[in-house]
Amino acid sequence: MKNKLYYQFAGSCFLLGFTILGYFVKSFPKFIQPFDQWLTGMIYNVNDSFTPFFVWVTKFANPSTIIILFLAVLFVLIYGKQYAEAIWFGLGVVGISGLINPLLKLAFGRVRPSLEHLVTEHSLSFPSGHATASMILYGSLIFLLPIFIENKTLRLTLQILLGTVIFTIGLSRIYLGVHYPTDVIGGFSLALGWLLWSFPVYQEKRFVWRFQNKQH
Repeated sequence: MKNKLYYQFAGSCFLLGFTILGYFVKSFPKFIQPFDQWLTGMIYNVNDSFTPFFVWVTKFANPSTIIILFLAVLFVLIYGKQYAEAIWFGLGVVGISGLINPLLKLAFGRVRPSLEHLVTEHSLSFPSGHATASMILYGSLIFLLPIFIENKTLRLTLQILLGTVIFTIGLSRIYLGVHYPTDVIGGFSLALGWLLWSFPVYQEKRFVWRFQNKQH
């Protein structure tokens, strides 16, 4: 794949960033506390009038929403015989968001902020599951849109919209008082690391499989 090294270098940087951030979360939490407090102070429930909006937005990365959208997209991919895409998409959503992220929460054991929570949450804090899930699901769609939409203007518009949704979901977790900013950054970094590192691999497998099928 063209630019494979650039993608995987960027993905490795995000994964390294996640590892470094996780190290501080686990071993030196006081080092990152000033940053978390500063950014939380700027965002947390900054204006009560935004609360209904952020409560609504955060639902786009709730487990039930992610599962429904995942199954719908997976069905479309399999129905369209986009098997390489379906495997890559499934590995990200199920493997990274559904399995790895909860295990990492247990490993880091970070409790949620002591602020008033404007939505109910029961799990641990780092990395943010909503941040990871939104980046994996909607980020995968950003990469996969060229398969479905040829019009470049429409495609770019939808990609920007999906990127905005991802960012706003991350913001909502801080506003609603259920995550530290570093939880959200950690979730985004983990997911971006996976997407950028694995995307070239998926592209290569896709090319090989389709070439082999044509030979048969």
